[in-house]
Amino acid sequence: MPPTTAALPNSPEFTVTELSSALKRTVEDAYGHVRVRGEISGFRGPHSSGHCYFALKDEGAKIEAVIWKGVHGRMRFKPQEGLEVIATGKLTTYPGSSKYQIVIEAIEPAGIGALMALMEERKRKLGAEGLFDEARKQLLPYLPEVIGVVTSPTGAVIRDILHRLEDRFPRRVLVWPVKVQGDGSAEQIAAAIHGFNALPEGGDVPRPDLLIVARGGGSLEDLWSFNEEIVVRAAADSMIPLISAVGHETDITLIDFAADKRAPTPTAAAEMAVPVRAELFIEVGQFGHRAMLCFQRGQERRRSELRAAARALPSAAALLAIPRQRFDNAGAALPRALRANSHAHHRRFAQACAGLTLKVLRAQVAHATQRLAVNGERLRHCTRATLRHRRDRFSALDARLKASKLANLQAQRAQLLRDRERTQRLAERARRALMIALQRQRARVASSGQLLGALSYRGVLARGFALVRDAKGLAVRGAAGVDPGARLSLEFSDGRIGATADADGLPAQDATKSSLSPRRDTKPAKAASSATPKRVSKSIDQGSLF
Repeated sequence: MPPTTAALPNSPEFTVTELSSALKRTVEDAYGHVRVRGEISGFRGPHSSGHCYFALKDEGAKIEAVIWKGVHGRMRFKPQEGLEVIATGKLTTYPGSSKYQIVIEAIEPAGIGALMALMEERKRKLGAEGLFDEARKQLLPYLPEVIGVVTSPTGAVIRDILHRLEDRFPRRVLVWPVKVQGDGSAEQIAAAIHGFNALPEGGDVPRPDLLIVARGGGSLEDLWSFNEEIVVRAAADSMIPLISAVGHETDITLIDFAADKRAPTPTAAAEMAVPVRAELFIEVGQFGHRAMLCFQRGQERRRSELRAAARALPSAAALLAIPRQRFDNAGAALPRALRANSHAHHRRFAQACAGLTLKVLRAQVAHATQRLAVNGERLRHCTRATLRHRRDRFSALDARLKASKLANLQAQRAQLLRDRERTQRLAERARRALMIALQRQRARVASSGQLLGALSYRGVLARGFALVRDAKGLAVRGAAGVDPGARLSLEFSDGRIGATADADGLPAQDATKSSLSPRRDTKPAKAASSATPKRVSKSIDQGSLF
């Protein structure tokens, strides 16, 4: 029968807020952590606040979902419209609209089919941007001096690469350690590729001539970091030739399309990076042998040509016959020519001696003395004019130097004044920024204190509840765990009191009441002392009420 009107006033009254809060606690306690499979619907990207609001649906129902800003930034798989996913989170209610929703903490595609569909969609998108064009790909260096490897430092991949390089052609290897799967692995791989490209030429750390991005085999989920857009774009933007060696030969990732060369395995990547040194030695030896044979054949040909040319030349006697005859004729005519030459020189000497008298010499000396005096006077005039010219020039330079020095000093003073004003403005802005930061930190500390006080179990004690502890200070969660006669400690909002567990067969409620009241036995003084409230000044750790 329905309750009568007279009985209704005895029912408890709830406000809308209290009822909404009670429903919220009930839903969160019953479904604290769930995994839900469904299709994303109504996703339009992150809100202006950074949070994501959408719905998960299947054939028969739909549930609202929300991803907070911090969680969305750490997710490996971002939500997309129409993607079937498995969402992990907790159920809660939104009192503002009287509806329940799931707060998602992690999200993953529902099965391999969804991952392949997402991979194909991303491949079409990046391919349309031209990241996979063959024209973008670079040629690998024939013999790189330094090879950069982006992989995990603890796996077998790096050992296989180093061992293969040692067998073929030892080169200097720089390893950039990264995570190759899991959260944050894609960002680390992209940062490693950008970091190698950012190394300067001729720096302390040499810039690699070739990059190898390597990882061992695994499932599609394990290799998913190499399908992330950030990794593919980093590989496409690399100015250093890059070899992709991810997984086994049958494993395909998006970085394979953006890399300059794809290797089926990490060992094959090492084989592509360098040639075989022994084969190079053999080839160089063959080239040297061929060069020696060519040199010998050339020498033999030139020797034959020299012998043929020597046979065509005339003999030395035939070549020197006419010059020897000319020499004999010149030798016979030499004595007569010497006597005639001596007579001619003697006549010219006698004519010169006839013209050399004392008067002529004195006239020449006087003329030379006059020329010397005139030249000396001209030299003095030139020296004075040069000195005046240099003195005037140095005076002008000194004036210009003083004016330039004064202008430079004024410019430096003006620059110092501008720098001092700028420093004062920056110092003022720094003081204002520091005050704002301190105010924000104080507000955060105050908010954290209020939240700590709201979540403390002492608030529950203030509403009339008590916390029961055993002799060891541990919280007692049920009557079954209390032995008869055990010492208990009851903590109220204003202090603690001691109690002793009764051994009679009372129910849980009566036993609790009897433990709170003094025991009636032959030792009333002891019972009275056990029921006396005791203030505990020692601070206790905040425990759990549940």
